[in-house]
Amino acid sequence: MDNKDKTHYRKAFNSPYLSSQDLVEPTVLTITHVRLEPDKSKKTKDSFNTAYFSEKELRPGEELKPMILNATNSRTMYSLTGSKWIDDWNNIPVTIYVDANVRFGRDTVEGLRISTEKPKMTKPELVKDSPAWGHAITAYKRDGNFDAVEKRMTVSETSKRVIKELADAMA
Repeated sequence: MDNKDKTHYRKAFNSPYLSSQDLVEPTVLTITHVRLEPDKSKKTKDSFNTAYFSEKELRPGEELKPMILNATNSRTMYSLTGSKWIDDWNNIPVTIYVDANVRFGRDTVEGLRISTEKPKMTKPELVKDSPAWGHAITAYKRDGNFDAVEKRMTVSETSKRVIKELADAMA
């Protein structure tokens, strides 16, 4: 049985925050915003930098929880964004992974870390007869180039040729 199909023993403790037992591999997520807010677990009266994500599920059927950004992860966000203000940490793609060597008091535990490297984002391929195909034709007719389309999608040379031919035929 693959670890992706197994249940971590800490799942039984049901934290309101994303934690090491939730991830089985490095995962790219998009931080929509970060807020300083009171501890939702009610274990402390502390407030934490709490990151919220645009993705709603970690895996199908498994709700994605917000993540507390400890000092190390907050410094990483500062490094990735160039801003020390959490109000500026909006719409930031990050790779989150489990580090087995996080110090917590005198103990070494598993903890979540944000990679110091920006994730490599892959764009979807423009496919004929997809909803984006018609938008690509419209954008090409409007702009005379594929710049707007290529900001969102990968466009093959064959697709460019076909779209140019279709746009010329429609003119």
